[in-house]
Parts: sequence; structure tokens; C-alpha cells
Amino acid sequence: MNLYDEFVRLLAQQPAVLVRVQRVRGSAPREVGAWMAVFPQTVVGTVGGGRLEWDATAHARTLLQQGAQAPGVVRYPLGPRLGQCCGGEMTLEYRPVGLADAAALQPSLCPPGMPVALFGAGHVGRALVRVMAALPVQVRWVDSRDEVFATPVPDNVQCEHSDPVQAAVADLVPHTRVLIMSFSHAEDLDVVGACLQRQRVHADLPFVGLIGSQTKWATFQHRLRTRGFTDAELSRVTCPIGVPGIQDKRPEVIAVGVAAQLLQTLSPDS
Repeated sequence: MNLYDEFVRLLAQQPAVLVRVQRVRGSAPREVGAWMAVFPQTVVGTVGGGRLEWDATAHARTLLQQGAQAPGVVRYPLGPRLGQCCGGEMTLEYRPVGLADAAALQPSLCPPGMPVALFGAGHVGRALVRVMAALPVQVRWVDSRDEVFATPVPDNVQCEHSDPVQAAVADLVPHTRVLIMSFSHAEDLDVVGACLQRQRVHADLPFVGLIGSQTKWATFQHRLRTRGFTDAELSRVTCPIGVPGIQDKRPEVIAVGVAAQLLQTLSPDS
């Protein structure tokens, strides 16, 4: 169950105060749009933790006790007053909400995640899906083999059987990050080739990552050059994948490193 679903489940039982980060100046623990829902006995989400969140939760519960109806804002200097070292400033909006407000709030509380195409449902692919279940991503999980996907799959994952597997590259949404880790080196090569061809035409895949060693990538580069791809085009493929410095080869460890690398590709306009 994601945060929004938990929020709605509790909202069906009692009203809440929705606390959202409205403005940020300087260094702050969360970004504009971050939110938490404060109920009489529990909180869903976070606006940054620490003394700021403690004070915000207390203020929201006071509004609940008072039966407040109108939204309001409070500015918090993050310095000596709150005992936090961020040094910036945050403005929080407090909005009393009930179950009738849930549908209208969903678009702003559940913005679309970064699109990721994961080719391969092997050990690392399955571990990566588990890691990405809690991340702000929308995963399209593709394999040429039918009935190989782990079940149940997280809410942010869509499974797709594609044969040939590389055919799925053509209709990826723009700005998709691609991860290639199929059961077959031949399939991996075909998916990389399809990604490079799409890049040549549209240049809209910010990250193409291939699992494997430097030796595997050297072999792939030779074969891709025979297909007409240039060194400049090949340089846009990342292989091996994962943040550097992690030597452990267990699927769960590889998955954490790859997910961290994906998050590094995020930027405000990507």
C-alpha cells in the first residue's frame, strides 16, 4: 500500500489536516510539494522530520481539535529557533481535509514517477523491482518469456511480454530510463541496438544501462559497430551499471546500486 492509499484508508475513518511544503528558501530537509497527513493518532508521510515536523504535527492537531475549516500557512525559519542546522526557511500549508477531498488531491499527492523500462525478469530484475517499489518511478517490466514475472508485482510496475523483446523499445514514453538485463546476451544486444537506433532518431532516452562486465561491453561494442553505430553513439550506453565501488554480486546488492544510479539521473527538467 502506497502513501496515498494509506492516506485515503485513514481518511475514510476520520478527517485530517494535510500539511504541504509550499515554499522553500535556502537549505531545507524537503522540497516543495512534500506532504504529510496528520490524524489525531497517526501521521502519513513526512515534511522533513526533526523539530520542524514535531511542531507542524502539533499545530495540525490543534487545528483538528478546533475544527478548523479554512487552509492557512506558517513560515518556519530553520535555524536556532527550531534547533535545526539547515539554515533555510520553509513555508507549510495546513489544509483540513475529508474523504470527499481525496479524489481531487490525488494528482498533486501522487505525481507521475520517472519512467523506467526494465528488460529482464531474472534474479537481478526481480530484486530491482522490489527496491523500486518504494521509489518515485513507474516501471515497465519487459521479458520475452511468458509467465516469468514475480507475483504479486508492486503498484508502480506494469509487466509486459514482448517477443521479440526489443520491439518494446519503439513505444517507450519519452525520457524513459532503460535497464537491460535479460536472460540472453543475444537479447541484450538486440535491446541495446534498438535503444541506440531510437536515440539516433529521437534522442529521448536519458539513460541506457546494460548489466555485465567490461569484457561483455567490449564484445558488444565490436558487434554494434558492425551494425553501423559510431563510438559517439556507443558512449551513451552505461556498462557496467550501478554506482561504483560496490563489489558484492548478490542480486539484492546490485539492485540497490542500480536504483541509486537511476536516481542520480534525475534533474528538474528531465
